[in-house]
Amino acid sequence: MIDKNHLRETMLALTEAELAQAHEKYEQFLRAARLDRLEPVESGEQAQAETAADLAEAFDDREHEIEAKLSAIRALDFGPKSEVEPGAVVRFGERYIVIGVSTAEFRCDDRTFVGVSPAAPIYSALEGKRQGEDGEFRGRTLHVHEVC
Repeated sequence: MIDKNHLRETMLALTEAELAQAHEKYEQFLRAARLDRLEPVESGEQAQAETAADLAEAFDDREHEIEAKLSAIRALDFGPKSEVEPGAVVRFGERYIVIGVSTAEFRCDDRTFVGVSPAAPIYSALEGKRQGEDGEFRGRTLHVHEVC
C-alpha cells in the first residue's frame, strides 16, 4: 500500500530543497553582478558582471518555476483514485508515476517514483484508465497494474 500523504510530503521536501538550491545560485550570481561603483571598473569586470546578472535573472526565473511547482503539489488532491487523473499514483510494470507535476525520479518508501504533468504525452495515453486497462504510448502498450 502506498502512503500518499508521505509521498506528498516527500515531493514537497524535495521541491523545497530544489527551491533553496536555486535561490542560493541566484544570490551567488547576484553578488557577482554587483560592482563597487567607488572603484574604477575595467571592461572585463563589466562584462563578467553583466553575465552574472543574466545568470541571476535565469535563476530568478527558475525560482518562480519551482515556487509554482510547490503550489501545484500543495493544491493537488492526493486522495484515493480509481482512474488515472491528477493526484493519482499509477503503476505499470515496476514503474510508479505520480500525476500532477513533473519531477525527476525520486525514492519514497523503497519505491522509485517520477512526477508527470497532465500536459505530458504519457498522461494523455493513460488519462481515465483504470486498473487492468491498457494505454498506447509511442507504439507500446502500457498495462495499468494499479491506480491509487
